[in-house]
Order: sequence, then C-alpha cells, then structure tokens
Amino acid sequence: MEPLAFRLRPKNIDDIFGQKHLVGPNGIIRRMLEKKQIPSLIFYGDPGIGKTTLALVICEELNRPYYTFNASTDNKSTLKNIIDEAGNKSAILIIDEIHRMKKDIQDYLLPYVEQGVVTIIGLTTINPYHSVNPAVRSRCMIYRLNNLEKADLLQVIDKTINYYNPEITITDEAKDYLVHMANGEVRIIINMLEAIFFVLDNNEITLELAKEVVQRPSVSIDKGEDNFYDTLSGLHKSIRGSDVNASLHYLAKLLTAEDLLPVVRRLYAICYEDIGLANPGMGPKVKAACEAALELGMPEARLPLAAIVIEMALSPKSNSAYLALDAAMKDIESGKSGTLPLHLKNQYSFDPNQTPYKYPHDYPGAWVNQQYLPDSIKDAKYYEPKDSSKYESALKARYDAINKAKNKN
Repeated sequence: MEPLAFRLRPKNIDDIFGQKHLVGPNGIIRRMLEKKQIPSLIFYGDPGIGKTTLALVICEELNRPYYTFNASTDNKSTLKNIIDEAGNKSAILIIDEIHRMKKDIQDYLLPYVEQGVVTIIGLTTINPYHSVNPAVRSRCMIYRLNNLEKADLLQVIDKTINYYNPEITITDEAKDYLVHMANGEVRIIINMLEAIFFVLDNNEITLELAKEVVQRPSVSIDKGEDNFYDTLSGLHKSIRGSDVNASLHYLAKLLTAEDLLPVVRRLYAICYEDIGLANPGMGPKVKAACEAALELGMPEARLPLAAIVIEMALSPKSNSAYLALDAAMKDIESGKSGTLPLHLKNQYSFDPNQTPYKYPHDYPGAWVNQQYLPDSIKDAKYYEPKDSSKYESALKARYDAINKAKNKN
C-alpha cells in the first residue's frame, strides 16, 4: 500500500496548507492558474513544506502533461528522451534539485524553454539567487515557500486522522508534541501519525503514546542546505552577542549533522573577527579545542566544542583588527597606495642625500619616528582601538603614545 503521506498529497490548490502568499485568495500562483498560464518557475524553501506538491498541483490545475527530472541523478540522455516525448505539447518539466543541474544539460534544455516546448518548475532547498546558474535563473520567476506555522500543522494532523479513521481522538498535548517534533515538515508529521496508527490499540492518541513511538525530534539540517548555513550564522551571531545559551543551542543543532569541519572553520573565523584583540589568547585555545574535536569525532567532539563555545561567548569582544584590515584593503582596492619609501626597500640607493632607514631597536623604547607608508597616504589611519578589555586598552595606550610622539616631531 502507498504511504499515507503519498495518499494525502493535495490534488488541487485549495488543499495546500500554508503558502497564502502564493495560493491564498490573492496569491500570485492562484491568479496565474485562474488565467491558465504560468511562466517557468523556481520554488525554494526548507524540506517537507510543499514544493513538489505545489508543482504537481499546478500541472493538475492546468491539465498539462508533465515530466520529472532529478538534476542530481538523471543524465542528459534522460532529458533528451523527455524533450522528444514532449514534442509540442506545452509540457511542464519539474526539475528537482535544480541547483545541481550540470552546464551541458542546461545548454541543451534552455532553447526548448525559450521555444515554449517545455515550461520548467525548478525545486530546491538552497537559495537559487546563490546556487542556480544565472542563465536558468533569468528565465524563471523565483518564489520562496515559507515554513509552515503551527496552525497549518495542526490542520495536517486533523486531516490525516479524519482520512485514516474519524473515530480516532488525539489530546492537545499529543498534538503539540507532534508539531514540535516535526520541525515544520508536513511529510514528517504524517509519517509519525502513520507509525502511531500501526500500534494504536484503541482510538485515542495520548502524549505518552506519541512519545513512545516518535522518541526523538526530527532535526532538519543538512550541510548542503540553507538551514545549515543559517544555523552557522545563528551560532556566529550568538557568540558575538555574548549569549551563551543561544550559542550552545545552535552548536547542538549543528552537531546533529555530524559534519565538524564547517563548524570548526566558523569558530576560527569568530575568534579572530569578533574576539580578536580583546582576548588574543583565545586563538590558541580555539585551535586546541577544534583539533581535539576533529581527533575525537562524534559524539565525543561535543565536549571540547561545548567548552570553547561557552568561553568564546563570554569572552570580551573586539572587531578592531578586522575593521582595520578591511579599511586598509578598501584603500588598496580603490587604488590608494604608492611606492614604498626608499628606506623600506630591501635594496635602495645609498645616496647620502636620501633618508636612511633607522633601526628601531637602536632607540629608546624600540621606537623611532620615521615614515613607513607611501607618500600619497602617509597620514592614513586604519586601526581604531577599543576599550573592551585590559589587553586592548594597553595596546591603545601605546598606540596613542606613538601617535603623540609623531605629532611632536
């Protein structure tokens, strides 16, 4: 027998849950379907929120022949067969994982899109503005499908139970638990209910039964999808904002994907971007913790990572080094530079009329006033120290003293 999620897939636009901006009374897709016309489209959003369902409903509503093509697994010969069979039927080609479409397949397909032989509906979990080839993207209207809200998922529960057996009841606590565990995915919530139906001894679904069957949350995170990088961003911003609890939450979510390298790279970046000179000893600590995590692997890797994330979140913060280099790079990119002063070059003329290089260690405090920047930007200032820690305050004191001494001369 077909899985319950397949049998419950909407057949028309009114059966779709959520996505009011697309299929609601004034939704753009609904209005297109009322005119019996659609352009080529790309739908993107998290897994299990209805991208494929909406594509199939469009085909049903327009009563047009359709074909499916998976850009990750299908090849060019498969596409050729589809195009040959489509002929001039104004068919719709549903392309799953469109962000993975190879260039030779794109080159073959696009003329048929231009000629109207096929209309494409691309599906992807990754933001197409970043991942889909511009040649394909420019020929499509792009729409994001939103994550389903709790009210939508509660409707899914009611519809699923009514379809399977209207005599079954479910407690509010069990509903809330299933919604939470589904992590926004319609498919997951239907699959969980189907599993519960298999072991149901009476006609009541309780919280205890739901927990016994489900046992763990469905954490929807995959390293190839936007939500993985969104979660990395959440970790980064939480550490920057010194919220240790949020930092641990996002770390825990990332670790469910069991891919440590992106997490390690992000922690290195956070250390030098947001902690920087406020706590320069953090760099070696982060390196040691990350190396230990990589050697241990999961699940033990969580131990050093948890410790270092707590310390990073609670550390003083400074982005002065990051901002200083960005300012310097901006000058370079805009052409603000020049020839090095002769006395800084490895080899320079020993003309006695030229200013010789002064060796700072020969002077008190290992400092001597001389020009280091090119003439055209000799007064440029990039570093703006902060007072967020004793260490950088000490750097600021020396920086200010050096600038004061320069100005005296």
